[in-house]
Amino acid sequence: MRNGSVPAGAVCIPVKEVQFMPCVPSPGKILCIGLNYRKHAVESGMPIPDVPVLFSKFSDTVAGHLEDVPFPPGSDQIDYEGELGILIGKEAFRVNEDDALSHVFGYFAADDLSARDLQLRTSQWLIGKTCEKFCPIGPYVATASEVGDPNSLDLKTRVNGELRQSSNTSDMIFDCRRIISYLSGYVRLKPGDIILTGTPSGVVLGKPEGSRVWLKRNDSISVTIEKLGTLTNRLV
Repeated sequence: MRNGSVPAGAVCIPVKEVQFMPCVPSPGKILCIGLNYRKHAVESGMPIPDVPVLFSKFSDTVAGHLEDVPFPPGSDQIDYEGELGILIGKEAFRVNEDDALSHVFGYFAADDLSARDLQLRTSQWLIGKTCEKFCPIGPYVATASEVGDPNSLDLKTRVNGELRQSSNTSDMIFDCRRIISYLSGYVRLKPGDIILTGTPSGVVLGKPEGSRVWLKRNDSISVTIEKLGTLTNRLV
């Protein structure tokens, strides 16, 4: 369909009539990398990591494109984090970097939504990262062969149309090969597992305290990644 042709027997449905599901409806594991863009680590006041910083989200937090995300109770510091997502297609355990990308089925846009006041209550980030629907992914998965090099993709995040993040995945501290190889050294990655690879600078947390404007109800967040389309969700 890239050349505009429609396969015989195909049925075309207008996008506005489609209800999107999460592009990976039931991931086995959601593994996330923190502080993986140099400028984001600096803006967060964190040291540049020597090894990937790992945390997780629960697999039932995924949300689809255009799906509303509820505000968690007791929080008023909600932040966006546009990210490149990886979908594992072939089991990977203790793989080397040269072979790592052969275990990828495809890639997608993601938003690692974060309740910063909950996240930073303790040294463990989990509660602020895994609130209901705090892992929008989509609108679809593009196969690895369609994407090519995952570390040469432009990434932009907009809030209500205003550009907040603008970067390229080439700025990752640990690229996709390194991430998969590192994780597979300790965790058996299986088909259906997903990895969120970190966010660039421009998040609310990275701004001076007096100028932070946290997300509020009815805000629309859109993450656009080259070759992967635009993921949009609204806070309610």
